[in-house]
Amino acid sequence: MGQFDGKVSIVTGAGGGIGQTYAEALAREGAAVVVADINTDGAQAVAKQIVADGGKALAVTVDVSDPESAQAMADATVAEFGGIDHLVNNAAIFGGMKIDGLLTVPWDYYQKFMSVNLDGALVCTRAVFEQMEKRGGGAIVNQSSTAAWMYANYYGLAKVGINGLTQQLSRELGWRKIRINAIAPGPIDTEANRTSTPQAIVKQLVQQIPLSRMGTPDDLIGMCLFLLSDQAGWITGQIFNVDGGQIIRS
Repeated sequence: MGQFDGKVSIVTGAGGGIGQTYAEALAREGAAVVVADINTDGAQAVAKQIVADGGKALAVTVDVSDPESAQAMADATVAEFGGIDHLVNNAAIFGGMKIDGLLTVPWDYYQKFMSVNLDGALVCTRAVFEQMEKRGGGAIVNQSSTAAWMYANYYGLAKVGINGLTQQLSRELGWRKIRINAIAPGPIDTEANRTSTPQAIVKQLVQQIPLSRMGTPDDLIGMCLFLLSDQAGWITGQIFNVDGGQIIRS
């Protein structure tokens, strides 16, 4: 018996990396998981493995910046599993992202980036909240980053926006019995991080972390499952750092 038996969870950006780790962990805890990603092959591979391991999963192709695509994801979830209880807004442009400054980044790229990394969380929340309300409530986890408290160009700005979105939506969702919180990881050892972040910067960051190592996707599982669970039933609108002590906020 898992703590999420009978629950239905959508994880965006679950075709690999941290999102895959979240999806697999939810499935192990009994949830039926929708593996949602713009990368169709990645989503299908993750869902297939979850099913092979004895879990329930459905792969759905989604562009989180597109309201019609997000609504199709929600509709497919309800058609397959009967409802929606959880949403993990993990999808983001990170692997292969352009490194540039706010003053110089091409405007078209900036708009596309923000449409996914910030607006995508709102688009997906709008697509699912009515179905969550029909189930008597639910829980949403947004993926933030410690970059929100550091200089990290438009990536950091998007995460500042995710934090604000989490706080603002808690007011609109709370009376519907839907909780929303965010996880702010420190540097996590993923393929996307290895290819997108200059390793000299990563080394410098790790040297300043009290626990003296990079995180792994597995380090984030406990917080994600907790925030989706009834144990966090009186927690909403909060941002939780899982960062080895990288950021101190008073």
